[in-house]
Amino acid sequence: MIFSKITATGAYVPDMVITNDDMSKIVDTNDEWITSRSGIKRRHFSNGENTSDIAARTAEKIIQNSGIEPLDIDIIIVASVSSDYTTPSTACIVQSKIGAKNAVAFDIGAACSGFIFGLSVADKYIKTGVYKNAIVIGAEVLSKYLDFGDRGTCVLFGDGAGGVLIEATDEKTGILAEELGSDGDKGMALTGGFSPASNAFNKFNSNADRNLRMDGRAIFDFATRSVPKSVKKLLDDCNFNYEEVDFVIPHQANKRIVEIISRKLKIPMNKFYMNMDEYGNTSSASIPIALNEMVEKGIIKKGDVGVITGFGAGLTWGSMLVKI
Repeated sequence: MIFSKITATGAYVPDMVITNDDMSKIVDTNDEWITSRSGIKRRHFSNGENTSDIAARTAEKIIQNSGIEPLDIDIIIVASVSSDYTTPSTACIVQSKIGAKNAVAFDIGAACSGFIFGLSVADKYIKTGVYKNAIVIGAEVLSKYLDFGDRGTCVLFGDGAGGVLIEATDEKTGILAEELGSDGDKGMALTGGFSPASNAFNKFNSNADRNLRMDGRAIFDFATRSVPKSVKKLLDDCNFNYEEVDFVIPHQANKRIVEIISRKLKIPMNKFYMNMDEYGNTSSASIPIALNEMVEKGIIKKGDVGVITGFGAGLTWGSMLVKI
């Protein structure tokens, strides 16, 4: 049987750091208000780099950490809701930037769950024997979609990218199981990048709003309900003992959400990795940035088994049981 093993990680965030105090100079807010409600202290904003730029920098770090040659890469999947263009895909731009001429490249749009959805797709290609490896990246420049007059939203998000290389192996390791879901009926709770269907032959007139808009309470309620249910189903279906979970990497959206998830699952908070204080909510990039950080800090050891779980616009959610 073929499994897909995570063999390398990488991440990149822009150099420009924006603190809560910086945000308070342009919007009616303050450090205490932001921190107490979200756990966020800082975020990184692009200083001109677009999504393909930071995704390519991440791919280069993955290549450096793995030793794989660009020409040997089979697939590149980029999860993003903030692509440079509608077309070409960000993944195709990354393919060109890193010289991976033999790779199949395409994007996935599942918002904050996007990295997990992309990893799921790559995992199937490998487990069916179609390809031997894949680079999966979550990359976002969300700052270009923020309304800096909307204090309930603009203070939460940041820019960044992270990703992994997964390769075929006959060891029972890597991605062991998954649980994914979507609820389009509640999709309007978080929107962005709206494009009206106007053209030269209709009279449709709309003030198109491309900015991110979020019903914070609805998303909070959705996350605290769907994530515990998803993780519970994942572990129960695998007959996996909750006490044997070595780590949990949740989507880095809100500290209070993570605390509720921990309490509902009865998995101690010290097993949940959080870094939203430094990066804010980077959507599809948040889980791979956190994973890479844990690898670099030596927090994750070979043989550790953990859960990665995301939730976000769509609405979408996804959880995976992974063995490092």
